[in-house]
Amino acid sequence: MTKEKNAMANAFVHVELNTTDVNKAKAFYGKLFEWTLEDVPMGPDDAYTLIKIGQGTGGGIMKHPVPGAPSAWLAYVQVDDVAAATEKAKSLGAQIVKDVTEVMGMGSFSIFVDPTGAMLAMWQSKM
Repeated sequence: MTKEKNAMANAFVHVELNTTDVNKAKAFYGKLFEWTLEDVPMGPDDAYTLIKIGQGTGGGIMKHPVPGAPSAWLAYVQVDDVAAATEKAKSLGAQIVKDVTEVMGMGSFSIFVDPTGAMLAMWQSKM
C-alpha cells in the first residue's frame, strides 16, 4: 500500500482547550506533559496560549468563550475551503456554532455541532 493511500484527506491539525481557568489549566498540562506554553496577546485584556510540542499536532489554551460552559477540548480539521465545508456541514444537518471567522491573517475557522451532538472545528490556513 502506498503512503498516499494511507493519508487522511482532512487531517486533524490543532486541538484547543476552552477552559474556565486558564492559569490552572496551564499549570496542570505544562507539568503533566512538559509542554512549552507561549502566551500570544489577543487584544488589550486577553491572551491565547500556544502549546508548542515540537512534533505532532499542536494546540492552544484559551478562556472559554461561552459563559457558564464547562471546560472542553476542541479538535480542528484542515479543509481547503472553510466556507464551502461549513455550508456542506450545514446541509448535512450540522448546527453552525461559529460561522467562518478570520484569525489575524493566519487563516479562517468555523465551529459546528454534528447531528449527534459532537462539536468540531474546521481550519483553512492562509499559509
